[in-house]
Amino acid sequence: MSIKKLIEVALPLDKINEACAREKSIRHGHPSTLHLWWARRPLAAARAVIWASLVDDPSSHPELFPTEEAQHAERERLFGILEKLVVWENSNNQDVLKAAKEEILKYNHGEFPTLLDPFAGGGAIPLEAQRLGLKAIAHDLNPVAVMINKAMIEIPPRFAGKAPVNPEARAALLDTEWSGAKGLAEDVRYYGEWMKQKAYEKIGYLYPKVQLPPEEGGGEATVIAWIWARTVKCPNPACGCEMPLASSFVLSKKKGKEAWVEPIPDGDKVKFKVRQGKCPKEFESYKVGRAAVFKCPVCGEITKDEYVKAKGMAHEIGNQLMAIVAQRKHERIYLSPTEQQACAANINPPEDYPSAPMPDNPRWFSPPAFGMTDYCNLFTNRQLTALTTLSSLVSNVIAKIEKDALVAGMIDDKKDLDADGEGARAYGEAIGVYLTFGISRMADIDNALCPWEPVKTQVRHLFGRQAIPMLWDYGENNIFNNAAGDYITSLKSIIRVIEKFEIDESTFPGIAEQYDVQADCGLRNIMISTDPPYYDNIGYADLSDFFYIWLRQSLGKIYPKLFSTMLVPKTDELIAAPYRYKGNNEKAKSFFENGMLEACKKIHQYTRDDIPVTIYYAYKQRDLNVHGTNFSGWETMLSAIIKAGFTITGTWPIRTELITGLKGKINALASSIVLVCRKRSTDALQTTRRNFIAQLRRELHPALKKLQESNIAPVDLAQASIGPGMGVFSRYRSVLEADGTEMTVRSALQIINEQVDAYFNEQVGSMDTESRFCVDLYLQNAYDEIPYGEAEILANAKGALIPKMVEHKVLYAKAGKVHLLKREELPSSVVPDEQNIWLLTQQLTHVMEEGGIEACAKKVVLLYGSNAEHAKDLAYRLYQVAEQKGWTSEAFAYNAFVVSWPDIQSKAAELKAAQPEQLDLF
Repeated sequence: MSIKKLIEVALPLDKINEACAREKSIRHGHPSTLHLWWARRPLAAARAVIWASLVDDPSSHPELFPTEEAQHAERERLFGILEKLVVWENSNNQDVLKAAKEEILKYNHGEFPTLLDPFAGGGAIPLEAQRLGLKAIAHDLNPVAVMINKAMIEIPPRFAGKAPVNPEARAALLDTEWSGAKGLAEDVRYYGEWMKQKAYEKIGYLYPKVQLPPEEGGGEATVIAWIWARTVKCPNPACGCEMPLASSFVLSKKKGKEAWVEPIPDGDKVKFKVRQGKCPKEFESYKVGRAAVFKCPVCGEITKDEYVKAKGMAHEIGNQLMAIVAQRKHERIYLSPTEQQACAANINPPEDYPSAPMPDNPRWFSPPAFGMTDYCNLFTNRQLTALTTLSSLVSNVIAKIEKDALVAGMIDDKKDLDADGEGARAYGEAIGVYLTFGISRMADIDNALCPWEPVKTQVRHLFGRQAIPMLWDYGENNIFNNAAGDYITSLKSIIRVIEKFEIDESTFPGIAEQYDVQADCGLRNIMISTDPPYYDNIGYADLSDFFYIWLRQSLGKIYPKLFSTMLVPKTDELIAAPYRYKGNNEKAKSFFENGMLEACKKIHQYTRDDIPVTIYYAYKQRDLNVHGTNFSGWETMLSAIIKAGFTITGTWPIRTELITGLKGKINALASSIVLVCRKRSTDALQTTRRNFIAQLRRELHPALKKLQESNIAPVDLAQASIGPGMGVFSRYRSVLEADGTEMTVRSALQIINEQVDAYFNEQVGSMDTESRFCVDLYLQNAYDEIPYGEAEILANAKGALIPKMVEHKVLYAKAGKVHLLKREELPSSVVPDEQNIWLLTQQLTHVMEEGGIEACAKKVVLLYGSNAEHAKDLAYRLYQVAEQKGWTSEAFAYNAFVVSWPDIQSKAAELKAAQPEQLDLF
């Protein structure tokens, strides 16, 4: 049998989740800011999963750790390394990384394995593999994803420790030590400034300064942004004005600096006047509802969504300047529109701008319904001119960098064929990649679908989610304003990322290549960790066309093979997109299922026998019904893995979202599941449904007990239990139903969830008779009344006495009616020798709700024996009941109690320590 890795036995899940959630708030220097990609996995998760997949669990070495105590101690030591490793601030801590790498080498014959991510996407997994010393290979069908991975794992190691080649750095900083990729970053800064200056010389006149009125002190000021509204002719024939389709007239909500735009009817037009102060409610918005329904400020007529769409398809939607935002020192100034400023934007588009049709898929793209059918329609002519100008400068700057690099002494790779991608031309092209990424960042925030944010008083970027939604009023940045939307501002985020690439001569250069996951790439005996697409959640190829057209414009000649197609390849993209099959859901489903199975078969070919495969699945709550049975995406993933020849040895819920507030942190559901898989034995047997259930009962119940003991959150327990459950199911070649047919994954999941229910019912069954009665009554009626006779039948079946429970004040019985008392109605004081676990669970849960951890600890410190632990066990079962019944507040209360239990214990121990005469608490 294979040696078990740490990830197959235990993980410090709370610390990993904490690091993942916190990472979402990190912006400066985080690799996710290099180039936008959708649904990236947190670096902390990738780092933890890779490392824990390579380190042996102590139980695999009884010769070294012969007792459970010794194994536990060693596991805690490994946890200590891992807990430090996942902290963002330790990302480049060489002492922490050294300790982590030593453990990898210890358990992998003194060598670092090769890792392949066949769905590399945003590159978190390959990057973290490289950080841990592995040889990282990133494959993806999408050219945008390939370029992101090249910029992270391929380019930096090629030029590690190199000094910058620009003349400014050579003249002034000859003695500077350029470790890692700092020299690379410095050249990106310098040549980015050069590009901006050249662009300004060409098109700076399109961004005129604004004349300030006397009340603002006169003189000129730099424009930060122009606020525009789309317009359409009023549908009222008697009016016919050009009505603004404005969602909001609010410019600033900053206290003491509020400003808004007043629409003023003027014949068949509407003029705009900027007003200071808080916007009156009637002027906050003229939008009515969610669709394109607006009120005319002249006649009050309400448009219909169909009317606006028809005008859009006829190209009869216009644009009107509503306001100008200027900058004076550190102050925003809001000005009414002027003819001069409006005319500055009224230009023809450039001749060589990129153009490509948008998909007609309203789920991800709403602009085509309004006549904006091409990606170029998403930009104003001035924005197209700016982005096209910068794109055209990339080839010029690459030539300049190559020339400077030769002067700096870099190899001439046009002549020396042994330069191996590290010569002057290669260096210029590498800098060109990052400079082009700056254009991508600009495209995201310099388009005509970017909203003006009145709280932060700046333009917000387009991709707030994985879609391109229609927008009616938008902000247009001044690309030379040294703020958001400015080219150098966009580059600064990229430069911070490059500076943090702590690579050196010992770092294995990564490989990023375009590959279809269903084709054999030829690799064998390697490690696999990957984050595949999730059914139909995100249309990566369609969305990334937005960036692809600009990347191709700048880098097409450097990477001709990668950018050989007009748009991102879509035919083989592994998602279930019905619109590609004329709305046929079955064809889309079949394509995804067959493709995912083929991908998993390839992964099975590539992977090593001694290292588990790890696969991320983006779990969403809607993927489960009330009984915990999953639908297409989750089922398809599990089925593909099992049919490809894998057995599932673990599932770990990973939280990847930043949750604020105590309630959110306690009740957050994992947003990803990491599936841990091993190759199934070639001589695996068939079994029957009966034997499967018997084996499941033997193995799942102890596994659930361990999960409880590790204090896993109840919201995560259902997903974590899938691992040991599917581990039993997937170890067999097949499980046969009574009629001889093979059991499906759906049926197996149902049986697993039934066994989870059975486990908790067994726990309840070992409790006192009153508690068992209360749980059954709760399951049937919550706190609602039932007839006394029905309650008595239930009580007799449990051997419980209703009068006794009334005396103990857990039950109300009067006038022929019975109901459980709510938590706030129960006695407030806990009784140390009270054996009613239901009562104790409700009391502690209520105290936790009302007073938090410290108040709950004060109750726990009074308890002796194990009742408090039994209360935690019962809270798991009550959470399960409440979650299945849809009782949200109840589920939250029990989950909060369980999640907080370690802190409650710790605080209770502190209180006990202050009372030495007390006995041991637990």
